[in-house]
Amino acid sequence: MRSLRAFTALACLLLLGTVWLLPLPAATRLGITVVLVLCGVFVLVDSTGKGRTFAAITVALLVLYLGVTAQRGVLLLRGDGGIPGILLGVGMILLPALGAWALVREVLFGVCVQRLGQRLGEEGGLPEQPPRTASGRIDREAADAAFPARRAEVEEAPQDWRTWFRLALAYDAAGDRKRARRAMRDAVALDRGRPAHHLADGEG
Repeated sequence: MRSLRAFTALACLLLLGTVWLLPLPAATRLGITVVLVLCGVFVLVDSTGKGRTFAAITVALLVLYLGVTAQRGVLLLRGDGGIPGILLGVGMILLPALGAWALVREVLFGVCVQRLGQRLGEEGGLPEQPPRTASGRIDREAADAAFPARRAEVEEAPQDWRTWFRLALAYDAAGDRKRARRAMRDAVALDRGRPAHHLADGEG
């Protein structure tokens, strides 16, 4: 999954299907409702890029939910629920495993981005913050005007993670979070000595 937003959307769909299609106890329905709320919070945090403390609390709650769900899955496997109970137990173990993998992946990605940003800041390579409107929002016209220069930097030095990092910031300022995330993943890959996906696909 390319972003936490895609993961949360898929999780919401799967959980909604579980709630409405399976004969679950009231406590289980309540637990699923809670995690849907948490998923919504993740989407909000991912879309705004703010609220690190709130995001950390949400991660902790999600980890707790994943652990409880996996434990209930194990209990279903040990119980005498027949084939339906076994299938439900397997599902309640696999889904938390998938969620844990996605969560760890996103947390590690965030740590890498923060580390690269700190390095670039120490080198004096971070671009200036784009101007903001009276309401505090980024001036999109100014952000769009600064974008060609960042794109040109990547074309001149496609193997430098710094150019991809600055391009990601330019995408983000312009409101294109999907491409911002892809460019940031390329920056992380180059820093680790791996080729950027754009370059591997011939899009550099």
